[in-house]
Amino acid sequence: MRESDPVPRAGDQGMLTVLVAFAQRLRAEGLPVGTGDVLTYGQAVAELNPADLLDLYWAGRSTLVTRRDQIPLYDSVFRAFFLGQEEPATPQRRQPRTVASTASVLQVPATEPGQDDPEQHQARLGLLASPVDVLRTKAFAACTPEELGQLRRLLARMRLAPPRRRSRRRQAARAGRTPDPRRTVREAMRRQGELESLRWRRRKLRRRPLVLILDISGSMADYSRNLLQFAHSALRAGGRVEVFCFATRLTRVTAALRRRDVDDALRRAAAAVVDWDGGTRIGDSVTAFVRDHGRRGLCRGGIVVFCSDGLDRGDPQVLEAAMTRLTRLCHRVVWLNPHKGDQADFRPGTVGMTVAMPHVDLLLSGHDLRSLEELVTRLPELG
Repeated sequence: MRESDPVPRAGDQGMLTVLVAFAQRLRAEGLPVGTGDVLTYGQAVAELNPADLLDLYWAGRSTLVTRRDQIPLYDSVFRAFFLGQEEPATPQRRQPRTVASTASVLQVPATEPGQDDPEQHQARLGLLASPVDVLRTKAFAACTPEELGQLRRLLARMRLAPPRRRSRRRQAARAGRTPDPRRTVREAMRRQGELESLRWRRRKLRRRPLVLILDISGSMADYSRNLLQFAHSALRAGGRVEVFCFATRLTRVTAALRRRDVDDALRRAAAAVVDWDGGTRIGDSVTAFVRDHGRRGLCRGGIVVFCSDGLDRGDPQVLEAAMTRLTRLCHRVVWLNPHKGDQADFRPGTVGMTVAMPHVDLLLSGHDLRSLEELVTRLPELG
C-alpha cells in the first residue's frame, strides 16, 4: 500500500476491528485471505453503507473471494459471524449451496423504489442527484413529510449486527488453539490407529440480549416514530431483541412490532401505548422495567439502549436507584439523546440526564440517520 493511497476506513476504528475479525474468521476456516485483501475490503466498505448487511456481504464477496468454489464457505462464515447462524463444522467437504439461499437471508423486501416513486428510481439510475447523503445528516425534526418518507425507506433497509459474547460451551472447528480429544480419537479409530491430523474446537458465540427503551413523551414527538421504525428494523435482524415504550408508564411493544409490514407494526404499537405524547417519568419507568422484566433475566448480560431527551418530571432519587440496579443486571447501557446533536463536548442540562450519565457507557445523539448508523456500527464492539 503506497502512502498516496487512501486509508481504508469503515465509519470508525470500531468497524475496522469488526472487518479484520471477520477476515481472520475466514482465514481460520480455510479461505486464503491476505493483508492486502483486508485493506481492499476496508476501502470497499468505506465507499458503501457499513450499517447495511447487503453492502458488507457484497463488498467482502467481491474482494475476499477469488474462486467460485469458495462462495459456499464465505456464505457460511458470513452467516455465522454477522447473523449468528452457527453451523457445526465437519471434516468432510461442505456441500455446495446456491447463491439464492444466501440471497434469501440477506434480501431486504419492500425497500426498492416502485412505480409510485419515479424520482428515487431515476436517482438510482444516475439521472438525478440522490438526496440520501443530505438526509443522513438532517435532523428528523427538520425534515418535511416527503423527506421523512424517504428516511423511513432507508431505515427499513438498516440491519443491526447484535453484539455477541463467547459462551463457555465449545463446538467443533476447522482450526484453533484447543484440541478436541474425543473427535481426534474417534477419527484415529476410523483409520485403524493412524492419526492424520488433530481435531480442534472453539468456544461458541452467542448473541447478547438487546433491549430498546424508547421515550414517546411529548418532548420526543419529532423523533418517536423514526425511533420506533429503527426498533422494527432491529427486530427484523433477529436475535433476542425487546422493545419498550414509556412516557408516564412502561409498555412492552415487542409483539406489536414483530409484524412484517412496518406501518401495520407501528399502528399496533401506537394502539398498545396509552400515554403517547404525555409527560415523562423516567425513574418510575426504569424501576418498572427492572422489577417486572430485568430481574427475571430479560436484560441479564445484555445491551440496554435508552432513547430519551432526559426531561424527567419524577423524583431524581428514584431514577438514581433504578439506574444503579439496572447497571448491575445488564452488560452495557447506551443512551441516545437528540439534544446532543453533533456536539462532541455535549454536557447534559436536564436533571434526568445528569442523574443517568454516571451509569451510561456510550452517549450518542439519535437525532438523524447518521447517528443511528453510528449506533449500528458501534454495537458489535460493545459485546
